[in-house]
Amino acid sequence: MLRGGALDADRVGGYGPPASIALKLLDQSVLKAIFTWWNGATIGQKFHIARRGVFVGQDELGNKYYEARDDKDSYDKGRKRRWVIYNGYAEASKVSPDWHGWLRYTFDEPPTTHPLPRRGWEKDHRPNLTGTVHAWRPKGSISGAGQRDKATGDYEAWSPE
Repeated sequence: MLRGGALDADRVGGYGPPASIALKLLDQSVLKAIFTWWNGATIGQKFHIARRGVFVGQDELGNKYYEARDDKDSYDKGRKRRWVIYNGYAEASKVSPDWHGWLRYTFDEPPTTHPLPRRGWEKDHRPNLTGTVHAWRPKGSISGAGQRDKATGDYEAWSPE
């Protein structure tokens, strides 16, 4: 007594395409987490950092910073290893100067406990926007309007003779 779609109608979740689409998206997100290091961190990295690291803080862009519990897996004995897990695409310019200094051992204390003093002339940190829709496009560039001013009298175009 199967009546086709009626079986799915009474059932929570159903057997139709929405469940298979959700499963496909789940499979894609799991594969993405396993194999793509440029989208935050791989599962292996997250597992290692969770096992060996301690959460230190998070910046305004959502990047998370960790420090090793000890110097067991450090490149330099006496220094604890430090990591960043990017929020989204892994781009080094997304790390602000204060966190960059802490990651590179310029500062011993993280910006959460000892923030850098701001000066009046300093601008807010912005990641590198090259290659994005927010990149600067000068007047006359191909990716801009593509139009530029006519050449002035000090320019003479070359022409073959």
